Parts: sequence; C-alpha cells; structure tokens
Amino acid sequence: MRKGSFWRSAAGRVCSRINPVDWILQDSAIFPLLDYPAVLGSDVAGEVVATGEGIRRFQVGDRVLGQSVGTTTNQAAQGAFQDFTILLENMASPIPPELSFTDAAVLPLGLGTAACGLFEKDHLGLQYPRVSAQRNGQTVLIWGASSSVGCNAIQLARAAGYACIVTASPHNRALVEALGASAMFDHNDPDIVETLKAALRGTDFAGALHATGNMAQCFTVVSQSEGRRFVTTTRPAPEDRPANVETKQIFGTSLKDNEVSHAVYVDFLPEALATRSYRPAPPARVAGHGLQALQQALELQKQGVSGEKIVVDLA
Repeated sequence: MRKGSFWRSAAGRVCSRINPVDWILQDSAIFPLLDYPAVLGSDVAGEVVATGEGIRRFQVGDRVLGQSVGTTTNQAAQGAFQDFTILLENMASPIPPELSFTDAAVLPLGLGTAACGLFEKDHLGLQYPRVSAQRNGQTVLIWGASSSVGCNAIQLARAAGYACIVTASPHNRALVEALGASAMFDHNDPDIVETLKAALRGTDFAGALHATGNMAQCFTVVSQSEGRRFVTTTRPAPEDRPANVETKQIFGTSLKDNEVSHAVYVDFLPEALATRSYRPAPPARVAGHGLQALQQALELQKQGVSGEKIVVDLA
C-alpha cells in the first residue's frame, strides 16, 4: 500500500454493521489468505482522528462512513470490529450532519458489493451513477432487492439511469418501491419465472444482479429474456446454469483497486447523501453497545434477518 493512501476513523463515536460474511468467516476459513486470529468487519461510520500523508479529502473531526478491507488485505488494522480502523481514502465518504452513524453504518459493504456487480467492466459494466442522471431506457433485474446488496443495487442502478425490475417479499414492497424499483414481484410466487419473463419482454435488458434468493430461477429468467444474458452474483453460480448465460461472482472489495471506488465513494455518494437522494437501507437495528456486544450481534445475524441490518454501537 502506498504511503498516504489511507486514513483513520472512529474516535470514540463509531458504529459497525454486521454482515453474513462476518459470522461465516468466524466459523470457517473461507478466505485462504486471511490469517487467524483476525479482526473482522467491513462497515464503519464515525469521526476521523488522523489522516495519512498526502490525504486531502478528509480532515480530523470529519464525520464519515467507510468500507474497511482487512479481511481482503490480511491487515488487522483495517478490520472494522475495533475502536480505531484504518480505511482507504477511495473507500470512504463524508456524511451530512443529519445522518446518524447508526444509519450510515448500514451502507458500505452492501454499497460496495452492488457497485462491483453493476459497474465493474467484467461484471455488468453499467454507466456510473450521477445525482442528476437521466433515464437511458434500459432495464436491470435485481433478485433479492430487500437485502442490503439489493437495496443499494436499486439506488445505484436508478442513479445511473436504469429502470429496476426486482424481486422481494410482499412485506418489503414499500421499502423497495421507495428506493426506486419500477416494478416488484413476489419471489415466492410459483409462477415467478413466467411473470418476470413477461415483465422483461420488450425491454432493453442490461442484465441481472442476484443478491439473494432462488438463483436457478434467476438464471432461467435471464436465459429466456431479450437483451444481455448476464447474471452477476454474490454467491457461486450453479454448475447446471443455462449455457447461454454469462456470469461472474462478485468480490465485494475488488472496487478498491479500480475506478469504480472513485466513481461511487468520491464522485457520487457524498453529493447523493448531502442531497438526500441516496438512502441508507435496509433500516438499522441496534443489537448492542461496545465491543462486547459483537458476538451477540453475530449470532443474531446468523439466525437470519429480513428487511433490516444489525448494527453495533461501539461507543
């Protein structure tokens, strides 16, 4: 890492979100280059307490959110579950005064993962988001839209000019529609494949992002749709997927090494949060306070949650 390419955040008042990958990494060493014991965690929001040499975007005292990458770089100091976390400058954004650390902490990994799938060149390669983007006439399919990745995918795709057809549970309809979904369909509908094929018929289809849910159904819909037959996925694609569908699994921190991090965390998110055109979602559920609450929060996340994100206040 180049000297001055990072800064530190989290002096005293900080929140961290719990993600499924956190308890998975605690249970299983699925990242072969990660040494244990490890400091886990990807999402933080707090105050800057120091900056590296050459950093210009941030100053001590700034309120920020950031996506930490310790489990990718194998650097414990870059993990989120601690009082002080080192963050890369291009993986962080200032937050406005009215946005609480609790709400801000729900964003980073879901945002980064969705951004990788939507915008990286070897994934969907969509146009980048802008606060004042005009509709471009194209449509994307987002499967599992009420998840953290799904909520961010809707907002990022809409901000890039795309219409979003999505799947979710009926009780999350208000949430995904408020975020900008053009049409929502019940993922438990036994006729979901035929329903979505009909909904996509005649559209300029730009591909699909599978966040969670029935992957086989998603691939079937895309395989029989007009337009680009590509599914970017948060989990490994099924081996028996249709041969006419391209796919690639998302690695949620890969944007740190390419232009997507700058397009999202630098060029788009600060203004989008300041103008309230981007919304932290799903809503936060505070599971405890202090580092001692992290294990309980991990167990709660492991049990499964829907339409909300587990957050620990580390103050």
